[in-house]
Amino acid sequence: MRWLPVFKKEMRLYFGSPVAYVVFTFFLLISGWFFSNLFLFYSDASLRSFTQPQLGQNLNLIENVMRPLFTNMAVVLLFFIPMLTMRLFAEEQRSGTIELLLTYPVRDGEVLAGKYLASLALLALLLVLTLLYPGLVAYFTKVEWGPILTGYLGLLLTGAVFLAVGVLVSSMTENQIVAGFGTFGILLAFWIVGWGAEFVGGTLRNVVQYLSIGDHLDGFTRGLIDTKDLVYYLSGVGLALFLTLRSLESKRWKG
Repeated sequence: MRWLPVFKKEMRLYFGSPVAYVVFTFFLLISGWFFSNLFLFYSDASLRSFTQPQLGQNLNLIENVMRPLFTNMAVVLLFFIPMLTMRLFAEEQRSGTIELLLTYPVRDGEVLAGKYLASLALLALLLVLTLLYPGLVAYFTKVEWGPILTGYLGLLLTGAVFLAVGVLVSSMTENQIVAGFGTFGILLAFWIVGWGAEFVGGTLRNVVQYLSIGDHLDGFTRGLIDTKDLVYYLSGVGLALFLTLRSLESKRWKG
């Protein structure tokens, strides 16, 4: 448990600065705006279906409200995650405290675990706050909690990959701005890579589709937990953290 002091330090830094509050506020405002628009459209369509029954044939709370909401929230996370990770190691390198940190009687892996788990805990707290949205829906109508919970699991795994990539990029530079934009660029590339699948064929098409983060999230938003998707997310986190560990070890060796 020697990673715990690092974890506590990072949590204090998050909530001792405006970063966490800014991310929480704007994420909740933007995702709340998406939710209100989707839910109002669904409510309006439901009311009109009483006079026009054909409109109600394709209405489904999960399909028309929650699935689009999960996808929109993932896109918003793509913009905000770099703000949570860009300082984790970059600031330590800029201020020169990385050398002091790496000389502590704590392994590099424990330093990495403390910082990564702190950012993951912040993400989990952020997602917990958004449970207000399905809670409001449940107040007005019956909901299927299975697809909603799997959708949240997909969001958590997607965010976990985003954070791992952000930690990796932050460990490779001492400039927070470079770390932030670098993380965003990599995440955006993995988000849109699937768009090019229709222009290629054969094995390359399968590879492009597999690399797309959005394609793997889609199954979770439909209430499906596929082993292929779990392997994708967990291997993505594992690879990014492994490379981060190698980056930290190289700094210890150079120091």
